[in-house]
Amino acid sequence: MDLALVITIVVVALFFDYTNGFHDAANAIATSVSTRALTPRVALILAAVMNFVGAFLGQKVAKTVSDVIVPPSGTEGLIVIFAGLLGAIIWNLITWYLGLPSSSTQALIGGLVGAALAAGTTVHWNTVVDNVVIPMLLSPVVGFALAFAVMIAILWIFRNRNAGRTTRGFRLAQTVSASAMALGHGLQDAQKTMGVIFLVLITSGHLAPDTEKLPLWVIAASAGAISLGTYSGGWRIMRTLGRKIIHLDPPHAFAAESVGATVLYVSAFVFQAPVSTTHIITSAIMGSGATRRASAVRWGMAGNILTAWVLTFPAAGLGAAVCFAILNPILG
Repeated sequence: MDLALVITIVVVALFFDYTNGFHDAANAIATSVSTRALTPRVALILAAVMNFVGAFLGQKVAKTVSDVIVPPSGTEGLIVIFAGLLGAIIWNLITWYLGLPSSSTQALIGGLVGAALAAGTTVHWNTVVDNVVIPMLLSPVVGFALAFAVMIAILWIFRNRNAGRTTRGFRLAQTVSASAMALGHGLQDAQKTMGVIFLVLITSGHLAPDTEKLPLWVIAASAGAISLGTYSGGWRIMRTLGRKIIHLDPPHAFAAESVGATVLYVSAFVFQAPVSTTHIITSAIMGSGATRRASAVRWGMAGNILTAWVLTFPAAGLGAAVCFAILNPILG
């Protein structure tokens, strides 16, 4: 097996992890920055640290990602994974440039499936549907509904309190909720890269197929890459989440962050599902904001985001299939 190809794909996987970090940095901190609960630089440092820690909290999501496809043995299998990563990276960069908070999870799974279909190899559709598609469709709905309910409860509990003191209190509380959201992002998204590297090591014969635990270096490298990417910042997407969907105040932002973090933890620990942090926090922002009035949400921008969500899986899959068609004759 060509060791240089294995190393190249691992490096590309870590680059995807890096792009995931700066693409999704806004997920954890946009709400806190927009409400001035945290300064941008402090928020990025906090998110980077919590992303790093979160990556060490589990491996179940990584196992789900590694079970999505069965690459062919040998070099062709590595090319399938390589092409899948490239398809996801290309889509991540396109949506980052456009300032649209699309899903790195959808991009990665779509890329792997697209490359596998182009190669004519096995796709575990049960895993894709049960552990990826259904949770990814349900989690934004749950995020919207829970954020709406939590915000209604906050408005009722604090209805007779001094508005200024309430705002200051929730601004302080956002340090905790933003940290929780960043921790959940590391728990979810770093594991997706771990799952891909795990798949590379199994396909190349460096790990046995029945290996249960990931090597420590895989976890540490994935944690470091997503942390560094997060610190690099996703300012374009941050403006979209923090300002263009709805004007947030600290109570609404706290509700969105708290609900988003909760859904991420339950998805990872209970369902082992690689859900989208982008989908969840965006829908939670909409849910908390809709308690003011339906018109408070800028539904035109929400529609643009939804369009990006719908296009992500097939676009990343198509990009990966094209990459496979180009790479296979060269590297195969």
